[in-house]
Amino acid sequence: MLKIYTDSDTDITPIEAAEYGYKLISMPYSVDAKTTYPYVDFETFDGHAFYDMLRGGVLPTTSAISKEQYINYFEEDFKEGNEILYVHFSRAMTNTFDVMDQAVAELKAQYPGVRFEEIDTKGITTISYAIVREVGDMVKAGKTLDEILEWAKTEVDHFAMYFFADDLKFFRRSGRVSGLAATMGTLIGVRPLIHMSQAGKMESIGTVKGRPNAMKALVDKVAELGDNIDKHRICIGHTDAPEIAQEIGRMIEERFGKQNIVYVYVNPTAGSHCGPNGVGVCFHAIHR
Repeated sequence: MLKIYTDSDTDITPIEAAEYGYKLISMPYSVDAKTTYPYVDFETFDGHAFYDMLRGGVLPTTSAISKEQYINYFEEDFKEGNEILYVHFSRAMTNTFDVMDQAVAELKAQYPGVRFEEIDTKGITTISYAIVREVGDMVKAGKTLDEILEWAKTEVDHFAMYFFADDLKFFRRSGRVSGLAATMGTLIGVRPLIHMSQAGKMESIGTVKGRPNAMKALVDKVAELGDNIDKHRICIGHTDAPEIAQEIGRMIEERFGKQNIVYVYVNPTAGSHCGPNGVGVCFHAIHR
């Protein structure tokens, strides 16, 4: 039997995970030396309270989970001999999957013959969310593990994500944007337009001045790169900026007609690096 996993860094909530049958791995963040595991230490993510805490000056940190934690997540399905598929955020952004590889190697040695596969979404938060839901749709439709893996070989790179943030000190601290660019953005309102590359990393592809121009730039990217967008979800993720997200959704539908738009609250672990008032758009594209 096929068992599917994802992690909280993909923005999937427990309710959505249960809809598809995903087991949800919690990726932690820490504030003042206290580590919190999303959906383990709390049931529902209060996005407004979390991002208000960041607005107040708190700078959370994040960390990998341990080999033992990965073993605890996977061992039951290894014991039962199930096929396992883990759809996760980008390997290029973390060393946590090196630890996971060690755990899986131990489990395979203990339970030989069990098949463990993974799909690297080459992204985090909203782009991962879109791919996780597409895979979930295929599982619900009865697709086999091999059919899903074959789909992922080409389709993962056909989901594009473009976004901007209001306060770049969070990116600056995590190394996502150069210190000079982050300082300039904070002082004069210049926002880098950032995307998830085919290598699974965040890359700045230019700058825009002012929020209205940044919002238009996201919609322009949908026009430039969009491919069969009406046949896939358009996912608009935000870090406690629902009004901005909904305005971008309205702009998209003004230009392209009615779409299947899903609004996504960015999870706190990834949001610790993005900061509040950020918005991004994920859509099916000719390329990233």
